[in-house]
Amino acid sequence: MGELFQPTHLLVIGLIVFVLFGAKRLPELGKGLGEGLKGFKDGIKSASEPTAPAAPIAQQQSAAPVQPKPEAVEQK
Repeated sequence: MGELFQPTHLLVIGLIVFVLFGAKRLPELGKGLGEGLKGFKDGIKSASEPTAPAAPIAQQQSAAPVQPKPEAVEQK
């Protein structure tokens, strides 16, 4: 497996990719690959970080603002 990534092999693979996709699409492919790798790394980081425990329901309800109920309007 170590013989696969020799410089001559990488040059041949690069030449084949250049011929298949052309010079105009290579920057787009590189950008897409970079964004994909960045998203993958962020996903791995967020999966390995411990999450904070959720607050108890009583605390969540008391933190919510209490709106007064509108009084019934008397009709004449």
